[in-house]
Order: sequence, then structure tokens, then C-alpha cells
Amino acid sequence: MPAITVDDVTTLGRIAAVDAAVRQRPVRSVTTAPSGFEGEGFPVRRAFAGVDLSDLDPFVHLDQMGEVDYAPGEPKGTAWHPHRGFETVTYLVDGTFEHQDSNGGGGLITNGDTQWMTAGKGILHIEKPPEALVTSGGLFHGVQLWVNLPRDKKWAAPRYQDLRGDSVGLLASNDAGALVRIIAGDVAGHDGPGSTYTPMTMLHATVSPGAALALPWRTDFNALAYVLSGEGHAGTERRPVRTGQLVVFGAGDAITVAAAGGQESRRPALELLLLGGRPIREPVAWGGPFVMNTKAEVLQAFEDFQAGRLGSVPAQQS
Repeated sequence: MPAITVDDVTTLGRIAAVDAAVRQRPVRSVTTAPSGFEGEGFPVRRAFAGVDLSDLDPFVHLDQMGEVDYAPGEPKGTAWHPHRGFETVTYLVDGTFEHQDSNGGGGLITNGDTQWMTAGKGILHIEKPPEALVTSGGLFHGVQLWVNLPRDKKWAAPRYQDLRGDSVGLLASNDAGALVRIIAGDVAGHDGPGSTYTPMTMLHATVSPGAALALPWRTDFNALAYVLSGEGHAGTERRPVRTGQLVVFGAGDAITVAAAGGQESRRPALELLLLGGRPIREPVAWGGPFVMNTKAEVLQAFEDFQAGRLGSVPAQQS
């Protein structure tokens, strides 16, 4: 699992140990993501399936894409499609992925890079493997997160952020048993590069076998942990967790996760996506690629898309 790493974790700044008097967040639920297919047929795990939106707010959707080792000719993507009312965050762990949108944004991301697209008032985009990957095949693994926008930001102008992997904040746990990559928001006073409309934190943590990671967590944020790979425990109550499971934490000031002492040979550490955000607490009307506040707004989005008001597919250069 390449992502962004360092040769010697002990050279990084350390996250201070969480005080024993701090209120740890209990584990409220552990759910297992069902498998499915997206776009032209690439495999995904639906990480938020079966979880109430009120526990996820401000997040609405999370797909783990892969982990899959494609044969030549197998890599797949999506066709052009619309979005309105939220942000898509595509974080690539392994492989390469290409993005293009009707607002002129886009580019190629690879190990540890993130594409952060604010759909806002409306946009068209396409995501696909580059031709070189289609020809050669290879590893593909990443996640796509949908972040809701509050009512007054749903009509913001679309924007695109290209976050290179070498720009993420890198920290080590107090004993250097875990590497923490800060993609957006902050942890322990350290910031990530992502600029967000909705106050939130997004981290990718690698926890070594037998090690634990305790992080201070804003009390006004929710707290989620999704297991990308490996086995371990969540919370001070040590609830067992494994690949493809989502942990929803309750209220408190800190979260704790730990890696099992023995890991499968193909998965040498516990890999986690850690998410937190300030709940928006507004009505959610969700229809396909649109996340709005009312059904009428969703219907209007479909009408605007069909009328060509969400943008147009750029002309292909010959």
C-alpha cells in the first residue's frame, strides 16, 4: 500500500499522548460494507451502507474502490455524469486515475494524491484510468468520499483542488507506532492541505502490528473510522474490526484505534481512513448524483442537467 510514507517514522513530529483524564469516545456501531460495482464496472465497497445519515453528517457517501490488481485491458472508470450540492473527494492509495470536468478542472492522480471537486451549483465530470494503465493493467485502490454542503453553499461556484501526496501533513504517534497523513482539517495542531467549505478532518493512518493510535478529536465533530486493510480494535473497549468495516464513535474528546499483533502477510499493518466533521443538521434530499435539501431541488437538478445547464462535455482535441 504505497500512498505517502517515510523511511523512518521516528523522524516525524509526534502527536502528544492523550491525557488519561480525557473522555474517550465509545464505539457506537461497527458495520460491514457490502460489495458492488460502480461506473463501467469497477468493484467498490459501500462503506456507509446501513448507517443512519444522522451519524454520518456532514458525510453522505463513501466507496472503497478496489483493492484490485487488473489484468491488461481490465481497468474501468465512469462515463461523463453530473453532480450538484456537495463535494467529491477522491483519494488514491495505489495506481493512477484521471479526472476531467466541465469547469476546466482535472488531472492525473497517483499514490497518495487527492482530487477534491466542489460540485456546488452544478458540474459534469468523468473519472477513468489513463490509457497506459488500461493497456498494462496493474493495482488500483482508493476511496471516494461525498461531503455534503450546507444550504447556503450548495450554489457555490464549482472548484477543483489538486492535492499532491507530498503536500499532506505527516505525523507519528507518540511512540512512533503509527503514521498519520493529514489530507484535510487538522489534528493535534497540525493542518492538511485540503480547503473545505464544511469544517472537517480527513486522515489516513497506518498502524503497525500491536501498536495503538490515540488522537484528540473535536467535540463538535462526529468521528468515523473505516478499515481499508488489516485487523485491529476500536475504542478503549477494543471492539474487533477488520477490512471493509466502518466504526461510528459516540461523543467524547478523543478516539483510539489499535492494530492486531498478527496481520495477514499481504496486509502488514492496519490501514484506516479517519473522518470527522461538524454536522450540518439540515434536511437531506438525495437523488442519484444530486444531494439537496428538498425533493423539488433534486427534480430541478435533473431538469437542469437534461437542459444542459450544468455544463457541457469539453470538445475532444484531435
